[in-house]
Parts: sequence; structure tokens; C-alpha cells
Amino acid sequence: MKTLQRTRLQPKFQNDRKGAVLIMGIGLLVILFAFTALALDMGYISLSRAELQRSADAAALAANIELYKSWGVGASKTNAEGATAARNAAVAVAAANEAAGRSGTYIDSANDIRFGYRQWDPATSQWSIKWGQTPYNAVEVTARRNTPGSNLGDGPLDLWFAPVIGSRNATTTVKATAAIQPGVTIRNVPNIQAGLLPITLDEPTWNDLILNGVGSDNYHWNDETKTITSGSDGVLEVSLYPYGNQALPPGNRGTVDFGHQGNSTADISRQILHGLNDSDLSYFGGKLDLNALPMILNGDTGLSAGIKDELEAIKGQPRMIPIFTQVSGNGNNANYTIVKFVPIRIMFVRLTGKPSGKTVVIQPAVYTDPSVVGGDTVIRDDSVLAPAGLIH
Repeated sequence: MKTLQRTRLQPKFQNDRKGAVLIMGIGLLVILFAFTALALDMGYISLSRAELQRSADAAALAANIELYKSWGVGASKTNAEGATAARNAAVAVAAANEAAGRSGTYIDSANDIRFGYRQWDPATSQWSIKWGQTPYNAVEVTARRNTPGSNLGDGPLDLWFAPVIGSRNATTTVKATAAIQPGVTIRNVPNIQAGLLPITLDEPTWNDLILNGVGSDNYHWNDETKTITSGSDGVLEVSLYPYGNQALPPGNRGTVDFGHQGNSTADISRQILHGLNDSDLSYFGGKLDLNALPMILNGDTGLSAGIKDELEAIKGQPRMIPIFTQVSGNGNNANYTIVKFVPIRIMFVRLTGKPSGKTVVIQPAVYTDPSVVGGDTVIRDDSVLAPAGLIH
């Protein structure tokens, strides 16, 4: 009979097996450490990009706000002045935003900011930007961490763990674009009333002013001090009081009803001082579509000394007015055909004395407020504008 004998592994084989397991374990630890380092550093890079994007967004918005002052026929600055102010604003705002382990974000004002002209093409239903072309209404800001050897704040990101596996830093770049957008709707906004004056001006007079340079230049608007003085400011003026204007019928001097057709002088006074309220806009379905043109508005009693104080009170403040092409009927029965809305400011008021001496002097301005909604339409030199906003 044969008997089975138990054999034992020799110590040599046991040691080889233990060594193989040890080597495999070390290899796995290295791989695990590498993945951990990669995950931590990727998280750091992702966080840094998000912080840089936030800084770029804020800088682009700050720059965009400055461009409003150099836009259109009512501009208080030249394109060059607007661009300089926009660059300074972008750099300052970026520097105030912590990002990527630094107390501020560095923006090179010469290389990281560019301006352009953005316009809507009705034929293709698309927006396009021509960088470097004036008038500027778009700005792009780049926040970067990719400049080798830089100690200004735009150098590559220093990684935490990846150097162990041979990667010491990483580069990243983000961009933000903001643009001035044309308004297409006036809507209800809590505690905000749209500054739309219930006074209309004929289109030929307005077009002569902005297209042909027909107007006076007797008053100066200082955008820094918000004051009006005598003298030229380079922005032409016309009178909103239509004395002798054959475009108007007897018994009406260009006032219109926004809201109830029976608006009283008290309603007109309120709208001049405070703008359109929810009740006024309710007659338009809660919002006024600036592109739903032509629009028919009923005439009111007209400009008179009864609203002189209200007009005086808003001198210098940007407002909107409707522009009409034709009018039919007399007095309160007049109906105006409105073709667009434009931004103005009142410079001088005199509604007492002889009719020939009465005048309400206005000039083009820049108008925007939170009640104005931007949209896809051609932007003009005399467009009502939506608030500053990011587009990319």
C-alpha cells in the first residue's frame, strides 16, 4: 500500500512570493498616490478656473458699463475715452477679486482686453462682433495663468502633488464677453418704474437732429457733476415744445396717453416724475413691446405750465420719449402713430409767457434701467438700451 506524504513549500519559494506581493503593493501605492495627486490637483485647477472666470466676468461687466458713456449720439465721452475708462475699470475690478490662490486677479490692460462693434443681422438672425471696430459696444476680458516666469499674477498654477510624478505646474485661460444690448421690451420690475415721458416728438425733427446735425448747442451737460450750464457740450439740442410745428393738430402739443385714455394732468405729472407704473403698463398687457411698431397712442391735453415744475425737476435725468410719423384728430381725440422710442434728457424748460417764448429743450442721451429687457434687434445710435450683461 502506498501512503500519501504531505510536502512543505520550501522557505525560498515562500520568500519569493512575499517579495512579489510587496513589490506589487508598492506599485499599487504609487499608482494610488498618482491618482490621488491627479485628483487633488485637477480639483485645484478646476477651482482656479472657476475663480478666474468669476473675475473675468466681473471685469467685463465693469468695462461694459463704462462703454455706455461713449455710445450713441448722446455720448458724453469719445470712443477712445470710453475704452480707457473701460480698461481701468476692468483692471481694478479684477484686482479686487481673489482667484487661484492670489488676493487679486491680474489683467494686462494692453493685451487682455479688447473692444469691438457688435450688431444684429436680420438677414441671418445672428449677432456678429468686429473686434477693433468703432463705435465700441462689446468688450472681451481674458484672465490667464499661463505666462512662464511671470511674477505679476498671470504665471502658471503651482501644483501641490503632481511634482512628485514630474509635473510642476499647469496653465489655464478663461474669457468673458459683455456687450451693450438694445432694449426690446419695458416690463414691470418691483420698485422700478420705466422713465418714459408721455410727450412725443415728430420724426423729421429727430432725424434732422441726429442724422443731419440740425439743432442748437447752447447747453452743457457735465456727466461727472450731473449739472447743466450754459455753453456747448458737442451734443445738439432741439425743442420738445412744438410751437409752429405743422405736424401737430390744433389743441394738442404732443402729449400722449400711456395707460388710460382719460389721463389727467395729474397722471402726466406722475409719469414725468416717476415713470410708468404697473397700472400704466397693464394697458399694454403688463409690458411695452418696443418693437411692436407702428403703435397708435391717444393724444392728451398738451404741454402747459401745469407740468412746468415736473419737467424742471427731472432736468438732466435720462428719459425716453416716443417718436411719431403722423397724427390725426384734434386735442384729446388726436391719435399718434409711434414708430420708435429714443433716449433724451431735458436741458431747459420755459412754459410761461408768450407762446413764441415757450420751449422745452432736449438733447439725445443714453438711457437704460432694469425695466428694459434686451433682445435680438438692430442696435442704433439712438436705441434705448438694456442694462449691462454678459453674452459669453
